[in-house]
Amino acid sequence: MPQMKKSEALMTTPTEQHVKATSVKDVLAYLASQFPACFSLTGEAKPLKIGIFQDLAQRLHEDTTVSKTQLRQALRVYTSSWRYLEATKVGVARVDLDGVTGVMIDEAQAEHALKTLEESKAKAAEKRKAKIAEAKAKNPPQNATDKPGYKKTANKKPAVSSKGTKVNQKPVKPEAEQAKAAVQLQPAGAAQVVVGGKVLLKLGQSPMLATVLEVSKDDVTVQLGSGMVIKTRQDSLYLA
Repeated sequence: MPQMKKSEALMTTPTEQHVKATSVKDVLAYLASQFPACFSLTGEAKPLKIGIFQDLAQRLHEDTTVSKTQLRQALRVYTSSWRYLEATKVGVARVDLDGVTGVMIDEAQAEHALKTLEESKAKAAEKRKAKIAEAKAKNPPQNATDKPGYKKTANKKPAVSSKGTKVNQKPVKPEAEQAKAAVQLQPAGAAQVVVGGKVLLKLGQSPMLATVLEVSKDDVTVQLGSGMVIKTRQDSLYLA
């Protein structure tokens, strides 16, 4: 078996192979690992030196992990992030690849960064609203009529005591309630039917306490204790 040439062996040596970055995220992670004093993935960002791309291209000209096109894309994403824009303030120094501070951020640069940040956040808010509206359109809330109907179960037979005596289904009214119902109601006069006055309004068999809200000739608007507002006639009201 012929021996492999030395040049061929070097071409296939695993240590000589480079893992090429395939996304902006990979590029930024690589830059942060290679230049930690300049790039970061979390925490407060540092404003970059103007012309940092040329410095990167020179430092990485023999590095096959990233291309120049990937470097431009990664720098564009990095410098347009909210974290970076928030760090671009007046008086903050820009840094080079080694973290050495240089020119300070001036007022014009800080204002431009702030404007860009506000526009970016506004666009993000609009996108969130659009997604919420789209989700609601795809899944509209069900109306009451859309709810599945439930079959009514037949009433159970009345419970029977151990001695076979049926339990009364209708409770007997207490004597106090019977006596109250038997009391004859006194019609309320004009002196009692005033705004804020307390009167009795007879609904069905039982009179209910109500408060006068408005008086308009023979029509009176009252509010029951439950909060219900009813418009009635004065001759339907009685002394409380």
